[in-house]
Amino acid sequence: MKIIAVIAFIAMYVLMTLFMKRRVWIVLAAAAFFIISGIISPGNILPSINWNVILMITGTMILVDYFIASKMPNRIADMLLDRAPNVMWVTIFMSLFAGAISAFIDNVATVLMVAPVGLAICRKLKISPVPMILSIAVSSNLQGAATLVGDTTSIMLGAYAGMDFTDFFWMAGRPGMFFAVELGALATVPVMMFLFRREKDPVHAEEKTAVTDYIPTILLISMVVALIAVSFNKNKPELTNGVICCVCAAMMVLLDISRTGSTEETKHALKSIDFETVFLLIGLFIVIGGVTEIGIIDDIAGWIARTGGNNLFLLYSIIVWGSVAASAFIDNIPYVATMLPVITGIAATLKISPYVLYFGLLTGATLGGNLTPIGASANITATGLLKKQGYDVSFRDFMRIGVPFTLTAVVVGYLFIWFVWNGA
Repeated sequence: MKIIAVIAFIAMYVLMTLFMKRRVWIVLAAAAFFIISGIISPGNILPSINWNVILMITGTMILVDYFIASKMPNRIADMLLDRAPNVMWVTIFMSLFAGAISAFIDNVATVLMVAPVGLAICRKLKISPVPMILSIAVSSNLQGAATLVGDTTSIMLGAYAGMDFTDFFWMAGRPGMFFAVELGALATVPVMMFLFRREKDPVHAEEKTAVTDYIPTILLISMVVALIAVSFNKNKPELTNGVICCVCAAMMVLLDISRTGSTEETKHALKSIDFETVFLLIGLFIVIGGVTEIGIIDDIAGWIARTGGNNLFLLYSIIVWGSVAASAFIDNIPYVATMLPVITGIAATLKISPYVLYFGLLTGATLGGNLTPIGASANITATGLLKKQGYDVSFRDFMRIGVPFTLTAVVVGYLFIWFVWNGA
């Protein structure tokens, strides 16, 4: 059954690469095959779907539609255009801005909030939004590992290793993950300067946009603050983030109807929900759930442990780069959950501190999703937003940005963690 699952999994990715416009149907067909063939058991179908992410996407999309209608993204775009000398630096500023937000809230929510600003900028400049939106997505994924609250994998490591928020900045007299990630982020600036080196057209906002309604912005900021606040509670219910996003969206809908007495904007906001992205994620969650249930992720973890042997540097290198490769195609959450006890056992056998391996795992597993357009939920969300704007993103388009971003950030983090934490 494992062989069948692997073949079906590979076939799904190959077909998605060849037929990106039909990727939703391909993924849903693969999910149906996994269910019918029994690769994933009936009792694990619904639990395998990350409903928290689905609720976050749905609620945030509704709120963001009101945010766009208020003209606030256009106003922020005006401010950025006045401060950036050319198109290249606008893209860099937007990427770093998204990364800074993503260090504290979920990557998907970050993309949904920042992408409208990027789209507004590109409309003003009359350029394709593809490079900027993809840069926002990969930068969001990159900086999610900077703090304890920035990404699910960071939260998992913190809970498993008994780390608190400050440990990601400084622990046991040594700089923590925050510095590894931020150095990686800074290293991507020259990469973006090279990728967008031809985008030197000067930019300037000729006319300043007037904001028509500040309530969507206030609710969006309130949502961000709430997401940050609850992230410090390690024992919060699994659907907390999704519920917060949906509650904020519901508040916006009720306020709009009570003020205007009309449901026109509400209907428009509900139509803005990208159901294609939602169903794509549901299908992928089911497929990944089947791959996890059948033991393929366990096999990957076991192979890493066996191949590394007693050579710490070799083991560390395999964990980092093996995690990059694995996370480009499978959900990093079950992968990290599987690898954490494996690393603990390896460290106990070698009689060493596990932190160099923990941080290596987090670096590889978090950043690996940037290699492909379907390697992370934020990437899927970004390509879905672009498709709604009429821009189809191929694997090649995405990897042109994702691969150099990922390799640069991982290499920097890989070297930093090894030299700082080896022998800790």
